[in-house]
Amino acid sequence: MARPKATNPRTKAANVRLTEEERSEIEAAAAAQGFSSLSEYFRALHAQFSQVEEPDLGQKKTNPRDFPAKLLRPFHKTEHGEILWGDSRSYLFNKAKENSVDLIMTSPPFGLVRKKSYGNEDADRYCDWFRPFAEGAHRVLKDTGSLVIDIGGAWVPGQPTRSLYHFKLLVMLVEEYGFHLCQEHYWFNPSKLPTPAEWVNVRRVRVKDAVNTVWWLSKTPFPKANNKRVLQPYSKSMKHLLKNGYKAKLRPSGHEISDKFNKDNGGSVPPNLLAIANTESNGRYQDNCRAENIPIHPARFPAQLPEYFIRFLTDPGDLVVDPFGGSCVTGVVAENLKRRWTCCELSEEYLLGARARFEPTLQPLPKDRGVPYEIASPCALPVKEENVPLFEDGGAQRPASMRKKATSKIAAE
Repeated sequence: MARPKATNPRTKAANVRLTEEERSEIEAAAAAQGFSSLSEYFRALHAQFSQVEEPDLGQKKTNPRDFPAKLLRPFHKTEHGEILWGDSRSYLFNKAKENSVDLIMTSPPFGLVRKKSYGNEDADRYCDWFRPFAEGAHRVLKDTGSLVIDIGGAWVPGQPTRSLYHFKLLVMLVEEYGFHLCQEHYWFNPSKLPTPAEWVNVRRVRVKDAVNTVWWLSKTPFPKANNKRVLQPYSKSMKHLLKNGYKAKLRPSGHEISDKFNKDNGGSVPPNLLAIANTESNGRYQDNCRAENIPIHPARFPAQLPEYFIRFLTDPGDLVVDPFGGSCVTGVVAENLKRRWTCCELSEEYLLGARARFEPTLQPLPKDRGVPYEIASPCALPVKEENVPLFEDGGAQRPASMRKKATSKIAAE
């Protein structure tokens, strides 16, 4: 009886160059696993490594019934978006459709960290609190969408040491929920005050904490993006190079700079260090809050931060969501850029202030982009080390002069 014709015959062959030693090792491994030929062994290996595991979606599954959509109340509506008053988990699990959001741009509360001296329990508690939001974000994001989280670090109380909570959050999002870390960004605030003052100004054992981490994640390794949307002006040296030409050569680092380096692309690709001063203390939002005796949101990020990611990662008409809307900076930027948007916020007081960003007219994006910030080279100021001894105790005690002042004050009281 003739052998039936295969519907998908193996007609292709692949040559793999092996040493005699490699071939012997692979044949022995195949035989030990019970394979009759190397081709069967290779196909089995391919099947094993091409399997994509579904994300575990965390240790605790969220029950969507715990967050019904009816708990959300419409607060304000614009041409392109809306503000919802209530728990954003109701939006993520019940109001929003699956795979409907192009960008989640948010800054969750930093202050929920419950700090312990060893710096671990605070991170675990924060991750437990964030898990439902992570699960909901995974549910609503498109495969081409992105999740961007601006999150500042925290210090362990009484110690000049840092909490690990924002790093553990990142690991949790990747390992438990299947997100991919596209690229970490760092928001450098040049106007940040020297904090924490005790360790920076008093005991002088740490430097100013002026950088927030910004995690850019996605459901797949290839979310849509185009860095030509966020180019920055060329430096003076690059403008000179473009004007006068550049000779292709091999740099000392080993990188070969070709003549294509001399092409004017309209601007340079920005680094993942975003220098944006957060100095706005007056403006429509603040003036309205003061006039209405409404609390000003204490942790607003500047409009240029969400603008960067909205331009970089979305198109007009795409849906942008901020689950921790606060004063709705994300919303007003998205409205200006003609993206559909939704901001959710639990605090009615913050939303009463946020309304001023849209009424009586839409607050425009800032026109003044400032000047480029310069960061001094390390050790730019000369110092005689013998005149500046190290603190051998690492700052465990305040300087003697400060201790004397404190003792004198207590005695006077």
